[in-house]
Amino acid sequence: MTRHLAAALRGGALAFCLALLLPGCRPGAEAPPGSGHTHEDAALQRASKPADAVLFLRDRLLARDGAGFARLAVPPALYPQLEAAWADGRSHWPLEELPLDARIPRMLAALQAPQADKTLMATFKRQFAGADADIDQAIRTLVVFGNEYVQKDPDYSDSERSHIAQAIMAIGPWALSAPLSDPKRAQHFFTALRAAATRSGIDGQQGYRALAALGMTQSLNRLSPFFATLIAQLHRQYGLDLDASLRSLKVSLQQQTGDHALLRLQYSLANTPIDALVPAVRIDGAWYLTAYVARAERALAHTPGSGDLAPQAPARP
Repeated sequence: MTRHLAAALRGGALAFCLALLLPGCRPGAEAPPGSGHTHEDAALQRASKPADAVLFLRDRLLARDGAGFARLAVPPALYPQLEAAWADGRSHWPLEELPLDARIPRMLAALQAPQADKTLMATFKRQFAGADADIDQAIRTLVVFGNEYVQKDPDYSDSERSHIAQAIMAIGPWALSAPLSDPKRAQHFFTALRAAATRSGIDGQQGYRALAALGMTQSLNRLSPFFATLIAQLHRQYGLDLDASLRSLKVSLQQQTGDHALLRLQYSLANTPIDALVPAVRIDGAWYLTAYVARAERALAHTPGSGDLAPQAPARP
């Protein structure tokens, strides 16, 4: 288990970073200094203009307000349905927006294990320390595979495929130049994540049962600092500044026909310009990103298998 966690945290960080910005924004985390806004503030906001459907979510990310993000991403009538579906295991939205979402409880469990950071470092030194050539080859393979997967997956629209392809091509060079094989940086990375997992108070061994018991809003509140730590460590140890990407975001209205609009998103990711189109929809007078509403509605229709809420197997070194 620890070996798979190390691989996910090192190689999977690439996929996680992509998800934070695609197709527009992703769930937030711990508030940076000076950010006092909470999901209660988000509940008072309504995107009266199409561009606000993106900018308000961007602000929730910068405020590290995961619950507020979820409230703004869907119409008010849908949110309590999602809370109920979360509690009975029918939905894990908005975590389902993230890659590796099914592994989140397992990551928490492995990071919460006794002396987890030491165990992870031992695995890292065996498999990654000094292995720059192997890591570079793995990154190149992941970039190629990621592009092929996105182009073939029928769940993506043409605009999403274009957006994700641009982001992959931006993240790839960053990953190749980042000091991913440096043991000292890895030590800081794992130590910080272990502390964040412990502070969350979420029992990773219980899997999604623990999140269901906490409820959707409380789970997002507890997970937000964990994701914040991951984002912060990617910046401090490896130079990927996702907050700078969010702050660089410019949104313009390309087209509007009644309750449907097409937005142009322009931002810089890993010092690479991204230019993408994202559809938005107006529901009961407020604007939302079409993809988020559609995926939330699909999540409500999901019937979980018997293992969805099952406790996770104990983490092994």
